[in-house]
Amino acid sequence: MSTKPRATIDNLYQVPDNGKAEIVNGELVVMEPTGFLPSRAAAAIFQSLRDYERRTGRGFAIPDNAGFVVDLPHRSSFSPDAAFYVGEPSGMKFLRGAPIFAVEVRSESDYGPAAEKRIELKRADYFAAGTLVFWDVDLLSEQVIRAYTAGGQSLSFRRGEIAEAEPALPGWRMPVDALFT
Repeated sequence: MSTKPRATIDNLYQVPDNGKAEIVNGELVVMEPTGFLPSRAAAAIFQSLRDYERRTGRGFAIPDNAGFVVDLPHRSSFSPDAAFYVGEPSGMKFLRGAPIFAVEVRSESDYGPAAEKRIELKRADYFAAGTLVFWDVDLLSEQVIRAYTAGGQSLSFRRGEIAEAEPALPGWRMPVDALFT
């Protein structure tokens, strides 16, 4: 039995160098920085979401490294690579509740059987917390974007196609090729 104290939201505010972390199973899980391609892809998604926010006046596009506080039995927070949030603004504090749309862009360490299991479990956590659509972005795959809905649907989007995040973001579309420019 572990005698290590459970991580708290206060611990997230104390991650050194404004690092990225989540609380999973009572432990602070510090996430590694990403490389050029994953960072650019996440930025392109955020930029497109920001354009959608401005066009619709609905919700908030959220970039990488924002904290979302949730109340699940084994998870207290998320820090997606890009997201869309319709809750109340939280000033300088972490956002309360899950985003309606969450994006995780794979980094170098996000491959192999253990990584696949982590991504699958995280996707289930997002849905349990209230996320409507989850994107698993794999820049090394033919199926660049695997989109999942809370209702159990899944779609894949490839280069040359236009991706979407229905029903979370009605009318929002993004060319998959924009992730590579």
